[in-house]
Amino acid sequence: MKISMKNIHKSFGTNQVLTGVNFELLPGEVHALMGENGAGKSTLMNILTGLHKLDQGTIMIDEKETYFSNPKIAEQHGITFIHQELNIWPDMTVLDNLFIGKELKSAFGLLKSNEMKTLALEQFKRLSVTIPLEQEAGQCSVGQQQMIEIAKALLTDAKVIIMDEPTAALTEREIQKLFEVIASLKKEGVSIVYISHRMEEIFSICDRITVMRDGKTVDTKPIPETSFDEVVKKMVGRELTERFPKRVANLGKTVLEVKNFTRKGVFDNINFFVRSGEIVGVSGLMGAGRTEIMRAIFALDKFDSGETLINGEKVSIKTPYQAIEHGIGFITEDRKDEGLILDFSIRDNIVLPSLKSFAPKGLIKEKNEQDFVDMLIKRLTVKTESAAATVGSLSGGNQQKVVIAKWVGIGPKVLIMDEPTRGVDVGAKREIYDLMNELTSRGVAIIMVSSELPEILGMSDRILVVHEGRISGELLKEEATQESIMTLATGGQ
Repeated sequence: MKISMKNIHKSFGTNQVLTGVNFELLPGEVHALMGENGAGKSTLMNILTGLHKLDQGTIMIDEKETYFSNPKIAEQHGITFIHQELNIWPDMTVLDNLFIGKELKSAFGLLKSNEMKTLALEQFKRLSVTIPLEQEAGQCSVGQQQMIEIAKALLTDAKVIIMDEPTAALTEREIQKLFEVIASLKKEGVSIVYISHRMEEIFSICDRITVMRDGKTVDTKPIPETSFDEVVKKMVGRELTERFPKRVANLGKTVLEVKNFTRKGVFDNINFFVRSGEIVGVSGLMGAGRTEIMRAIFALDKFDSGETLINGEKVSIKTPYQAIEHGIGFITEDRKDEGLILDFSIRDNIVLPSLKSFAPKGLIKEKNEQDFVDMLIKRLTVKTESAAATVGSLSGGNQQKVVIAKWVGIGPKVLIMDEPTRGVDVGAKREIYDLMNELTSRGVAIIMVSSELPEILGMSDRILVVHEGRISGELLKEEATQESIMTLATGGQ
């Protein structure tokens, strides 16, 4: 299938999102679509699939002018969109999620359950996925939910698959498996639009790249004819001298220590500490227990035994509110369901954990609150016309900045960051890294869980590796390599 989008314009109210974008997709091509958060990438694809109606421009599919009125019709014509924000029904089974709206039925209207199970297992085998089909999707990790969405797309027999940040929550092993699937789809003539901020992936699997900036097309080039630095410059409009900022850690006393943390069947005998001014990276394969340990520390999930010490004193943390009272902030990996209230304004989301400080006598000091919000929006360069805009109206990367602003705003002693740059563009990533350096220079202790090994290596002072619910090793920054981390992550010594 060949797709040509020419001179595409789109506004939402007074906000001009796309101004004359051009994009072409060839049959059997893996085409990277890159740009900063808010550049208009997802909006362009939503126009292609009929979720949004264009204001001006032309869409040609196989040389015929074509417009879809909704994504369902686009899917029926062979175009499937795997969104960055996953469309999972948490209370339904994995099997029901895979076939929702596409159930196989007999002539009498009865579900062909066995046939659906067979097809689902075939796709799971293709992706090396082992998730019970009868399990509720809400019980799956974000990475498992991502694989369910990918399997769902493969079940549609699509001619074009749009993948928006498909590897953001996947492990290295799952990413490699996905790349193998993409290569086989390409051989079958399936075209892939690949939206990602992970530059290594773009140069590894894509044939061409289109770069967008501020709602415009900047350039389209074959991958061999461009470079990392050139793409970054076109995306952000300036040169990015270094991917990671230099870190000079000024380590102080131990701020947080956990002892003998155990939750049966999930993690066992977890012991570690983090010091003032330190970034401790936490690595490991998906399902190893990294996120579950952090959720237990913050009291989002229960644990069976263990102790938490703040500044050397044992504390009891049984609710997230108590964690906040003790100066712990937690940037969850699932910003959509746990990090934000999408229908609330940016302002309300940012002040939520800090509300008590603006109402010492029960009355909110609105001027102080507004100044506080404006300062954080500016500091984290959140792209928005107003703090009154709903968080759900922002791009995924700008939503992530609001989550970070929310927790930076409490003035934490300890900040747990679970996948802090998931779905964030290269320029915004650097801004987050600079902010992390700024926070640690003020004495904040940071625990950073990340699936990106370059990020772990580039920002951590010490690295803990988790394997099957246990800390399998600890590495100093100077001795850590991707190979040594992966060895520990897979149970090696």
